[in-house]
Amino acid sequence: MLTGSFPGVGFYPLVWFALVPLLFALTDLTPNNSFRIGLLTGFVHYLTLLFWLVPTMRIYGYLPLYLCISVLFLFAFYLALYIGIFAFFLTKFCSKPANCIFIIPPLWVSIEYIRSFLFSGFPWEFLGYSQFNNLHLIQISDITGPYGLSFLIAFSNAVFFLTSLYLCKKKWQGKEVTGKFSAVSIIAIPLIFILIRSYGEWRIKSIDKLIATSPSAKVTIIQGNISQSEKWDPAFQEATTKKYIDLSLSAKKDNPDIIIWPETATPFYFLYNTDMSAMVKKGIQDAGTYFLIGSPSFIRRKNNIEFYNSAYLVNPKGEVSDKYDKVHLVPFGEYVPFKKWLPFLGKMVRQVGDFRAGKKGNTIDWKDYKIGVQICYEIIFPNLSRAMAKNDAALLANITNDAWFGKTSAPYQHFSMSVFRAVENRRTLARSANTGISGFVDPVGRIIASTPLFQKATLTRTIPLIRIKTFYTHFGDLFAGVCTAVTLLIAILKKRIIF
Repeated sequence: MLTGSFPGVGFYPLVWFALVPLLFALTDLTPNNSFRIGLLTGFVHYLTLLFWLVPTMRIYGYLPLYLCISVLFLFAFYLALYIGIFAFFLTKFCSKPANCIFIIPPLWVSIEYIRSFLFSGFPWEFLGYSQFNNLHLIQISDITGPYGLSFLIAFSNAVFFLTSLYLCKKKWQGKEVTGKFSAVSIIAIPLIFILIRSYGEWRIKSIDKLIATSPSAKVTIIQGNISQSEKWDPAFQEATTKKYIDLSLSAKKDNPDIIIWPETATPFYFLYNTDMSAMVKKGIQDAGTYFLIGSPSFIRRKNNIEFYNSAYLVNPKGEVSDKYDKVHLVPFGEYVPFKKWLPFLGKMVRQVGDFRAGKKGNTIDWKDYKIGVQICYEIIFPNLSRAMAKNDAALLANITNDAWFGKTSAPYQHFSMSVFRAVENRRTLARSANTGISGFVDPVGRIIASTPLFQKATLTRTIPLIRIKTFYTHFGDLFAGVCTAVTLLIAILKKRIIF
């Protein structure tokens, strides 16, 4: 039910009661046995949600099938630990059924929040992300980030669970649910939804008014649809580059202010491969506009060479105006964690050396504005987009190469999470992906245009350039931090009194 709530199956209403079976399974269990049940729940969920890791590693990482499956199982087990810990502490902290409604939401949010940064973090598909197309509800993200919706969903699950206990005449840890409490909690749900929907309607109207009076720019995104098997093959280098140039020139009639290419769209080191770089510069000069292009880069130091996954801003004369280096790198894809102790582990990306990280919050200066660039899965980390918006970025640009994922649910999941970055900071998001999904998301979270997977495409839209700073832009994950503090307070009180 959890997996079915996210893109792939995509039956989004499931998430509002997807945790109820797990909660039912915990009714009479000890904390240790609850941990095992939670672990099993999480293991099944993440195996089915992240199954795409197997073909990604098998086809593009050149790993044997048995090793791909082993890695998936280990990763799913690690992520399942979080749900196991949730189940453990729920039964440990909550001895009375009425208290579950106050403990489940902050505890769940705390677990998600910790998962977002522990061991470099993997905030993939929190509960709240399932509602990316629920326009009115996601507006609270400009206050709470994705955690506000996760809180609301966990609260809904708690209410449905306690009501089900009452109707089935079952007990929680030996204690009954009263009819009065069940009725009050059921009434609370529509009242909260009305409140949040009212906020959503008001916020949509206010942001739409701001959009109408804001300066704008015409942005073109290019989707070259280059197969990953061809992308780094020298035999296809010129054809790949020509394809991106030709698609860009076809958009010249739209008179765009900037054209955006995907992550590593140039399958060579831009500026260092003289012939290919000249070809790109000539194409940019012919187009007569600014280009934001993804390319690997390197810097020579005294004793070594530092590699970066970068984005270059190139002006209409073919001159580099600015550059962004990716900040949050992919473990085993762009660098090897614990390399000192695990020298036998290789990387999935073999064409370049270990990448170095850029500086968090760096933006690209473009005319009188700044662009906040997120490369690949940086877009799933809210704090990165927030840091750029706080640094006055007026446009968020996500350049990525999702060809790794093939025709699985992963590109859809990846794109759905990017919607929240636009809402949190009230910025337009332009997303250019090599094989898709590319598209535009406006500052209230509307997907105003998107492309199919594995088709070459050119999209041009006029988008607003907004520089306001939302509550979330100013204060970040304050809501998640408060939930974590509340959970810790409950743990402290539990040691002193019977809660």
